Amino acid sequence: MKQKFDIITSTCVPLPLENVDTDQIIPARFLKATDKAGFGENLFRDWRYEKDGTPKKDFVLNDPTYGGCILVAGKNFGSGSSREHAAWAIAGYGFRVVISSFFADIHKNNELNNFVLPVVVSDGFLKELFDSIFANPKTEVEVDLPRQTVTNKATGRSEGFEINAYKKHCLMNGLDDIDYLLENKDKIEAWENLNK
Repeated sequence: MKQKFDIITSTCVPLPLENVDTDQIIPARFLKATDKAGFGENLFRDWRYEKDGTPKKDFVLNDPTYGGCILVAGKNFGSGSSREHAAWAIAGYGFRVVISSFFADIHKNNELNNFVLPVVVSDGFLKELFDSIFANPKTEVEVDLPRQTVTNKATGRSEGFEINAYKKHCLMNGLDDIDYLLENKDKIEAWENLNK
């Protein structure tokens, strides 16, 4: 799942529901696994499938009209428990970016740790994105990590977004926390030698 980020341009999957919690993202019965493999298949499991495993035709992930690697979600995405499995499921499904007007802090950090970029936009810009996507499912959104902007290609309108400088560096270079430490091993050893 480690992938370098630069500029991502994609169509979007709209999920205009507010207060989507981590149990809805990945139900608790799937938390026994300790390996990230296979979680994408169960993303939004209870919304996506009937109890017999038949896909629910009216759920957006089962609608071939929508696709792409950007999920556009309603306000307060990822609330509830701190389970990292929710971010595993989002990344495992193939989403690289989640756009919302508000994320629960722990879930936001879990996404960043799993190479999914959470982009916070204003309520007005989020509404515009939903309007554009529902009007034309082929609408593309550009997420420019170096410039920290998100652009609705249908309207040409952009907004800036914030990201921690350390996490931005890690995403742009495809580094997790361990990789970052190893990248700086010589500096760490030099500092330790100075303080002996």
